[in-house]
Amino acid sequence: MKLEHLWAAAAVVAQFLAVGPALAQAAITMASTTSTEQSGLFTQLLPEFKKATGIDVKVVAVGTGQAIDSARRGDADVLFVHDRAAEEKFVADGFAARRYPVMYNDFVLVGPKADPAGTRGNDIVEALKKIAASNAPFISRGDKSGTHAAELRYWKQAGQEAKGGGYKECGCGMGPALNIGASSGAYVLTDRGTWLSFKNRGDLAVRVEGDKRLFNQYGVMVVSPQKHPHVKAAEAQKFVDWITSPAGQRAIAAYRIGGEQLFFPNAGTAN
Repeated sequence: MKLEHLWAAAAVVAQFLAVGPALAQAAITMASTTSTEQSGLFTQLLPEFKKATGIDVKVVAVGTGQAIDSARRGDADVLFVHDRAAEEKFVADGFAARRYPVMYNDFVLVGPKADPAGTRGNDIVEALKKIAASNAPFISRGDKSGTHAAELRYWKQAGQEAKGGGYKECGCGMGPALNIGASSGAYVLTDRGTWLSFKNRGDLAVRVEGDKRLFNQYGVMVVSPQKHPHVKAAEAQKFVDWITSPAGQRAIAAYRIGGEQLFFPNAGTAN
């Protein structure tokens, strides 16, 4: 091989070695909720984010409580969840510099079409009182997720320490909880996004919706590199900047199932 060819080959190898680590860095891990993942939202958002930035996102979808715990351990670069009180504590404890509102939808109570507990309406607190009084079956996620945290708030507002003989915790995600509800004719509190994408509804239908207490806000945070120096904070911030930008907000608004919008962008608000 001629000397100039050797130099050219060496230059190619050097270029590969220089670029290779950069390419390996172009991926982040996001701890998020089962509701965002199971609704199918990320199938729309993440390819658009990669097209805009070249950054891949690996999603670890668990309950909000588990996602926050994962981020506290430094097992994620960015956190995308829906429990404002827990998110604000995450920031207050120094695990993120700032919480950014991203989007919202709402919770709904689903249950048998016959509605044996007589819950139908727009008052979640009254509906839970009726479920407890009638010992109607109710499937709780019981997994410290954002949905579970909201459910417990509503039970507390209903003044129901005892939730009735039909109350069961599954310790599972939103999809499995709905599957159990469908197979057993039970009531379930669910986010609307997962409900709209859920295919195995059986005899379940929406029984309670429209109560302002059912508002469901999502927030996003970059995990602090001060707490965890290995965190890819720059790449994570690019995700936050994109998802809260006009382009990211349009992508959220554009995601629909059966013509119905699942999430409503509201970056820049105080929620």
